[in-house]
Amino acid sequence: MSLFSLTPTFTQGLVVGQLSILLLLVVIIRHLFLDSAKTQPVHTPAPLPVRPPPQESEKAKAEAEGEWRTGDAETAEWFNLLLNLCVQTYREELRANLPGPAGDEAARARIERWANATLQSDIMDTIVIHSVDLGMSAPRICEARLVPDLNDPNGFVAECNLSYTDSVSVSLSTSVLFNYPVPMFARLPVSLTLSLSLFSGNATIKPPSPTAIAPSVTLTLAPHFHLELRTTSLLGSRAKLADVPKIHQMLEERIKRAISDRATWKFMLPGLAARTAREGIPDTLL
Repeated sequence: MSLFSLTPTFTQGLVVGQLSILLLLVVIIRHLFLDSAKTQPVHTPAPLPVRPPPQESEKAKAEAEGEWRTGDAETAEWFNLLLNLCVQTYREELRANLPGPAGDEAARARIERWANATLQSDIMDTIVIHSVDLGMSAPRICEARLVPDLNDPNGFVAECNLSYTDSVSVSLSTSVLFNYPVPMFARLPVSLTLSLSLFSGNATIKPPSPTAIAPSVTLTLAPHFHLELRTTSLLGSRAKLADVPKIHQMLEERIKRAISDRATWKFMLPGLAARTAREGIPDTLL
């Protein structure tokens, strides 16, 4: 008997019923959670974390200065002061050396251009950065100590504990594009706020070898570092899913992987470019 005979059968009714349920689910999901690719979604970004009041920041600064005056030399507070100034210089450069809201807008626009140029994908729409907070603090080191170099019996490395606590955050929105069954069939609006709470770990600084072809100072971050992030998220157009745990887990894992892949930095000593050129060392190896 033909499946599509004129006389209704149980098999025909079962097939039609299943197709009807599937079609109904597609319509409901697209209506509630997805948005038409022809219309741009309006996103309401999650609020940024509240920055501590100025008096608390001044109190922390005074305590740090008091510890610097009375602490041991191994606390490396002198280095922390220099590092703070260096980070502040880069922070002002990112703000185009502009004060107040003008500097915030310059940093937001620059980060937005970088994000869209770096994170381009066929399944991701344009990224819109709504606001950024570049923070106020800088990484700090403590308990600096000299230990033998395991790779060089006559050498040594400087070990230290590294920590960074600040209010760095970014609020953005974009859309995940669905290109099936046709390109840009639908889009899933996504709003996200990502904030750094704490980063800590161990770092080593290896001095250059005088006999090396390309003497350089090597800074290495230990693989077992600690990272705490806060994320708030909204998924969907008409019906929204808030703070999906899987998104937090995915973002944290990807950021940790990116840090681990770039955990070693080499800084070549100034004035040795001619020496490396004579040895024929490519710049990419330095």
